[in-house]
Amino acid sequence: MTRTRIAVRTLPLMIAGLFSGTATAAGFQLMEQNASGLGSAYSGTAAIAEDASTVFFNPAGMTYLPGRQALIAVSLIKPEAKFSNNGSINGSPLNPLGNSNGGDAGDLAIVPATYFTMQLTPALSLGLGINAPFGLKTEYDSNWTGRFHAIKSEVRTINVNPSIAYKVNDQVSIGAGLSYQRLDAELSSAVAYSTIIAAGSGNAILIPGLEGTTKVEGDDTGWGYNLGAIFQLSPSTRLGAAYRSKVKYNVTGDVTFNRPVSGSATANAIMAGATPNGPIKLDIELPDVATFSVHQKLSDQWEMMGDVSWTGWAKIPRLSIFRTNGALLSNTEENWRNTVRVAFGGAYKYSDALKLRMGVAYDQTPVEDDFRTPRLPDSDRYWLAFGGQYKVSAAGAIDFGYTHVFIKDGKIRDNAGGGQSQALQGFLIGDYKNSVDILAVQYTHNF
Repeated sequence: MTRTRIAVRTLPLMIAGLFSGTATAAGFQLMEQNASGLGSAYSGTAAIAEDASTVFFNPAGMTYLPGRQALIAVSLIKPEAKFSNNGSINGSPLNPLGNSNGGDAGDLAIVPATYFTMQLTPALSLGLGINAPFGLKTEYDSNWTGRFHAIKSEVRTINVNPSIAYKVNDQVSIGAGLSYQRLDAELSSAVAYSTIIAAGSGNAILIPGLEGTTKVEGDDTGWGYNLGAIFQLSPSTRLGAAYRSKVKYNVTGDVTFNRPVSGSATANAIMAGATPNGPIKLDIELPDVATFSVHQKLSDQWEMMGDVSWTGWAKIPRLSIFRTNGALLSNTEENWRNTVRVAFGGAYKYSDALKLRMGVAYDQTPVEDDFRTPRLPDSDRYWLAFGGQYKVSAAGAIDFGYTHVFIKDGKIRDNAGGGQSQALQGFLIGDYKNSVDILAVQYTHNF
C-alpha cells in the first residue's frame, strides 16, 4: 500500500473526502432527489415514473406524465460521524495529537430539488431538473486528535438537467438529458509547524506546540448526460433502465496557510518557504451510474418496486494535486472500488387521497478498509424507510418520507502514507460509528 502525502493532504480529498456530512448514499452520492422515492428507500427509481423527478432518475418516464407538472422537494439530512481514538500515535513530540475525539463530525444539511415536465404531444415530452447529485460535509473540533488530517470538508454540487422523452409505442419509451454541473469545495486541516521548523533547520530550532491551519478552495463546471428506457411488459409490469454519465472536472483554486508567528526570524522564514500560498489544480472524474428497476402492480391497492444500481467509483484510483507551475503537491492512492446498491419497496393505497410507502436497501461503500480517511469515514449502509403521499386536491399532492441509514462500524488506520507525511500528521488509529437520518417533503402540482 503506497500513499504519499504532505502537510496539505486536504487537497487531494477536495472531492473524495467528500460530504459524508451530507452524503446519504455510499461514497458521496446524494440519492435525495425527491421525497416520493425516499419513503420506499429509492426502489424502482428507473421504472416508477410517478412524478416529474423522473427527469433525474429516468427521463423516459416523462411520457407517463400527462399535461404539465411542477415539483419542488426539500430534504433535511442529519448524519452522525463519531470517532473513537484507539492508540493514535504522535508524528512528532513537538506537535502532540492530544486526546480529543472531535465531537460529531456530521452537520445538518438542506438539499433542495425542483423539476418541471411538459407533454408536447401524446408521444413527446420535455423536462427540466435542478438538483444536487453529489455532496459532502464533515467538520471536527479544531483541536481533535486527527486535526492534522482533517478539520472541515465541504463540497457542493448543482446539476441543471434539461431532458426529452419519446414514446415509441405502447410498450417502449426512451429519453435523454444533458447535465451541466458545478462543483465548489472547501477543505481545512491543521499544520504541524513545529515539526516543519525542526526539519527545515536540521533540528537546530525546536519550538514545541506551534500549529497553524490550511484551507483549500476550488471549483469547476462540467458536462454530462443521462439516458433511459422504460418497457411496459404488461398493464401491471414495467421495467426501467437508466444511465447517468461520468462528469470530468478540472478543478482550480487556491491553498492558503494561516501560519503562527514565532520569535525566530529563521523559523518564520522556514514556515513561509515550506508552505507558500498559491494556485492549485486537480483533475477528477465523478462516477457514472447505471440503474435497472422493476415496478409491479399487484392489485388496485398494492404495488412493489425493486432497484439494482451500479456506480463507477473505481474512476478514483488516486488523486494527484499540482501547483499550477507543474510541481506535484500531493498524491493519494485511494483505490476506490465500483459499488452496487440494492433496494426493495412497496406502496399501499389506503384511500383515494392517501398512499403509504416503505422500503429497505443495501448500499455498498467504495472505501476499502485500508484507505479509510477522516474526511470520508464511509462503510456499508443499510436503509430502513417509510413515507407516503396525500392528495390535497385533484391537481396537488404532498409527499413525505423518513429514512434511517444504519452504517457499519469502520476502523481507521491512517498513517498519511508514512515517512515525512506521518511525521507531520501522525498515525490516526481508531473506530467510527456513523448513521444518517433523512426527512423529506415535496409538493407536486399538475396543470
